[in-house]
Amino acid sequence: MRNTTKLKQILLKYDLALSMEEESFLKMTLVDKTTGKMESFEHASYSQLISKGYSYLMKALKTDPEGPGKKKGPAMDCRTRN
Repeated sequence: MRNTTKLKQILLKYDLALSMEEESFLKMTLVDKTTGKMESFEHASYSQLISKGYSYLMKALKTDPEGPGKKKGPAMDCRTRN
């Protein structure tokens, strides 16, 4: 998967900040748009940094039982009638 595609997927769930630390290390900070939880990653390679962020996104989506973009609330049973 291309870095641009990974970045687009990351940006659906997180706000992203990129900065450069000493010795040419890039730092990426992800802030969850719904919870405000922050996570930071550092690497010398932009590609590896995006891959780390994408892996973190995939882990976060696996642990969310409702999945991305689904509303939380009572499940509706289609067999129930009023």
